[in-house]
Amino acid sequence: MTNQQPIYILPESAIRTKGREAHRNNIAAAKLVAETVRTTLGPKGMDKMLVDSSGDIIITNDGVTILEEMQIEHPAAKMLVEVAKTQENEVGDGTTTAVVLAGELLKNAEDLIDKEVHPTVIVKGYRIASEIAQKVLNTMAEDINKDDTDTLEKIAITAMTGKGAEASKEKLAKMAVHAILKIIEIKEKIIIDLDNIKLEKKIGGGTEDSELVEGIILDKERVHSSMPRLIKDAKILLLDSALELKGPETDTKISITTPDQLQAFLDNEEKTIRDMVEKIVYSGANVVLCQKGIDDVAQHFLAKRGIYTLRRINDSDMTKLAKATGARIVSNLDDLSKEDLGYSGLVEAQKMGDEEWTFIRNCKNPKAVTFLVRGGTRHVVDEAERAIKDALGDIASALKQGKVVAGAGATETEVARNLRKFSTTLSGREQLAVLAFADAMEVIPRTLAENAGLDPIDILTALKQKHDEGKKWAGIDVFTGKVVDAWKMGVIEPLKIKVQAVKSATEVANMILRIDDIIASGKDARPMGMPHGMNPDMM
Repeated sequence: MTNQQPIYILPESAIRTKGREAHRNNIAAAKLVAETVRTTLGPKGMDKMLVDSSGDIIITNDGVTILEEMQIEHPAAKMLVEVAKTQENEVGDGTTTAVVLAGELLKNAEDLIDKEVHPTVIVKGYRIASEIAQKVLNTMAEDINKDDTDTLEKIAITAMTGKGAEASKEKLAKMAVHAILKIIEIKEKIIIDLDNIKLEKKIGGGTEDSELVEGIILDKERVHSSMPRLIKDAKILLLDSALELKGPETDTKISITTPDQLQAFLDNEEKTIRDMVEKIVYSGANVVLCQKGIDDVAQHFLAKRGIYTLRRINDSDMTKLAKATGARIVSNLDDLSKEDLGYSGLVEAQKMGDEEWTFIRNCKNPKAVTFLVRGGTRHVVDEAERAIKDALGDIASALKQGKVVAGAGATETEVARNLRKFSTTLSGREQLAVLAFADAMEVIPRTLAENAGLDPIDILTALKQKHDEGKKWAGIDVFTGKVVDAWKMGVIEPLKIKVQAVKSATEVANMILRIDDIIASGKDARPMGMPHGMNPDMM
């Protein structure tokens, strides 16, 4: 009888983690990520300061910003960062909710694995629970349309509460709603392209000094100091070609032998440029916004004609200018006509700090607008911008889907109650997974209570009692510590935030639970377990 030798399919140095240890490491990493952002949730959530190697800092409580800026190495932890990015791309808000929910689902799954419930059973139970949760969410949602500006403002205020712009949230909410209603297009369905809202940041003043301009702001100054600073009833030409002589495409030599020939050459150049300017004057334009360069001689002639001119405007701004002013972008001056010009009530050079900016205001029915965000420091302005982006994203999501729900933990508590009721219809171990999912949904109201310094057990007990009485919008008022009607209190969120958070969190939790073997691949073989693959101190 021959001795059987062991067969090696991996090098002895290869790092491998499998079975229960693989589950434990992955879940520990994911829980660490969720715990990091958990304290930022809600109106009483705290901020994080992120410091990079060069000493630059970011102060924020925006979930996706925190996770994107952190140095995360563990592969399972990176999957939770992807959840936040998906939530941000799909809705623009609710990133912390999605990550915290995913972390809680994995934590509860770990308890079930310790009780010998197989991961595939948990995955199946979670999938069933996710489908039921989405049905409950769709059933309990309320309708909304663009005429309900009061509710839209409440959505914006909810999005900004607890963020850097909170002090001026009522004013900013009105502006956010107004901006969305300006750019909304209703055809076969509602189209809202948030790219048509330009966000400009300027340090100085306070957040309350932010303004919405029905037109476009450009951080550009006039090409010539003798041009007028202010043009009323502006007729705007958007030019996509240079106001200068084109050089020949091939190497060309011009032979000039006498001073007369040189003067004639220069005169001809000047005449060509003068003709270009005359075509602009003839069209009736008194503002020229050029995407390319403008010759010094052309600048002189335009200034003499009192035409306000900017140059080297980028492509995205040109597109927004066309939508705001109604102008057509002209590539050839020979084809220029009055019909190509756009209109704005006022074009003005305005000093912002030590820079000159151009404000194009009072456009007729603009389909692109500008949100000027002000603040005392760069960090304040950046955080205010993130809050405004969340508000705009929430309003857009609510209008596109036409459905909203109340926040303050009310929706999650109602979903958890319905899941517990549904679990009684199941037999087998899937019932345990559905109950674990219901418990995980309650992490949101529990976290809101904890972050506000309230007793989570007392709050959850009171919440459940109200929901059992049929009050589906019963939520937490974190400022008073009482259970209130979240809808009447004005805490309203788009349905899509909740649905997307449930979907994303369930999918990533299930994917992590199905991993039972981690093998180092490629040349860079290094430990993939929690102690090596990810440094908790970095979290």
